[in-house]
Amino acid sequence: MRIRILTIFPDLVAPWLDASLMGKARRAGLLDLGVTDLRSAATDPHRSVDDSPFGGGAGMVLAPQPVFAAVEAAPVPRPLLLLGAGGRRFDQSWARELAAGPGFSLLCGRYEGVDQRIADHLVDGELSLGDFVLSGGEVAALVVVEAVTRLVPGVMGNQSSAEEESFSDGLLEYPHYTRPASFRGWDVPEVLRSGDHGRVARWRRAQSLARTRDRRPDLWAARGGATPEEVALLAEFGLEA
Repeated sequence: MRIRILTIFPDLVAPWLDASLMGKARRAGLLDLGVTDLRSAATDPHRSVDDSPFGGGAGMVLAPQPVFAAVEAAPVPRPLLLLGAGGRRFDQSWARELAAGPGFSLLCGRYEGVDQRIADHLVDGELSLGDFVLSGGEVAALVVVEAVTRLVPGVMGNQSSAEEESFSDGLLEYPHYTRPASFRGWDVPEVLRSGDHGRVARWRRAQSLARTRDRRPDLWAARGGATPEEVALLAEFGLEA
């Protein structure tokens, strides 16, 4: 999978791409992660990439010339997505969609945003992490890259980990425990120490259902609540509404 991040601050994102699972997958040849410095395509001595907005107003705007030139000088994997508050909200289903493709690129906005001609004529779409404002798209780009690349086959040591995580089937993930079995008087649930794998699986499913119902009513409503079988499963472990 080929991924490119286009930014005016390459030093902010490059070290992250070499760390943890991404760095290991990169060295193994599973991921081709690159960073394009938008200033490399600037034409003035100061390598300027921004200018004041037409019509006045506070702040600066990323100019079209260096952004178009950077993309045209070294064509990037498509789709090219602009990170900005007006984009489609990123979620796990979109992460799976991107992970199933050959690659993509992310354009990091800065200042007051980008010249609208970039959004209209260069990128293939816009992406937002949520209803809040960041100083630039770099942090958002790293979130997207990590969410997508961990779904690429071979990147995670145990692929079933990705299949059982939160949002994989519209539910939050069940709680996890490790040793010791008792810590400061708080005990690991007996079912997890029982050795009964079928019961453990049912308990985990029930916990996912209950957590989603109680913590994320929006997800619960989107899936239409619980089926009769799931209601019975919740009752089995005392997790009725």
